[in-house]
Amino acid sequence: MSLEDVKKRFVEEVKLRAYDDKYIDKNEEREILQIAIQQGIGVESARAALNQVCEAQGYVVETKVLSEIKDLIETFAQNDGVVSEKEFSDSVAQLKKRCQGKRNDIQCKKMVIEIIEDNSYKVKEGMFHHWYVKVKKEVGMA
Repeated sequence: MSLEDVKKRFVEEVKLRAYDDKYIDKNEEREILQIAIQQGIGVESARAALNQVCEAQGYVVETKVLSEIKDLIETFAQNDGVVSEKEFSDSVAQLKKRCQGKRNDIQCKKMVIEIIEDNSYKVKEGMFHHWYVKVKKEVGMA
């Protein structure tokens, strides 16, 4: 198989995975990258090609969106050392917008909570207002 054939097959795999919902989640991305590796394409080249194809086709790549939201939350956390309830809500709204409606409110809240917890960001809680605990219970993470 020539390099051009490998590239064409890769592009077709990406289009096939995103055909129905125009969204590449983490699992689909992993499968696509594994196929690329099996075809002799390096991970970084495959990831760059995946992003290029998705950009051209208007597909959403979940890991790219999550990275952008992580940067946003990191900025919020660096401002005053904590993530406030409003900043959390803004992050969820941004995530939902960037996912182009492919993830619902609960899924977006879970993703933002995972980013906060994976990176050990602190949340701003009031003395009697424990919004973060409430949100975690709401999405089934507490």
